[in-house]
Amino acid sequence: MNLFDIVGPVMIGPSSSHTAGAARIGYVARKLLGEEPTRIEMRLHGSFASTGDGHGTPQALVGGLLGMRPDDERLPQSFLLAQALGIEVERRNIHLRDAHPNTVILLVQGRQRSLEIQAESLGGGVIRVCKIDGIEANFHGDVPTLVVHNIDEPGHVAGVTALLARRGINLATMQLYRSARGGYAVMIVESDQAIPTDAIYEIEQMPGILKVTYLNTEE
Repeated sequence: MNLFDIVGPVMIGPSSSHTAGAARIGYVARKLLGEEPTRIEMRLHGSFASTGDGHGTPQALVGGLLGMRPDDERLPQSFLLAQALGIEVERRNIHLRDAHPNTVILLVQGRQRSLEIQAESLGGGVIRVCKIDGIEANFHGDVPTLVVHNIDEPGHVAGVTALLARRGINLATMQLYRSARGGYAVMIVESDQAIPTDAIYEIEQMPGILKVTYLNTEE
């Protein structure tokens, strides 16, 4: 445990899990979308649904999607700012089976892309992305992360890792998920270095690759 774990994140309160964590979920979703959202639908589960209003959870989620960090003083006004930008925002409460109490499903539409993620706030501003576009996932967004959607066929994993190796990118972790054998698959690669834009473009052009999303919250 380090000092950050004890004192918690620098944030606009009142809650590290319901406010700071929610803002970070929204911010990661914006990075994954890769563009300004035009429509935001949030589906709140558990404690996010029952006590989120008092902690400003919906405002924090929208603020993150607008590019705000957890310590941004504009977070409480995020709905007004979204309205001024012409961004449609919809919120509703849901019940998810076997989900963490602080869970949200975000359905975000941009001009070019759309995204659905399920994420949870674990406390202290720490989050975990559980699903992307309906496929299981498991990452926190703390390091450069590449999310590759592909057809479940031989060779795609080898192709991506070989390209990254040629670029001198050291892989920290790699996770593989699929909807069914021969169906829709996702590989999640966390790296020690930022991944160059042209390398991401090369991966996008590989046969069988459906979509590539890159997340680097430090950029």
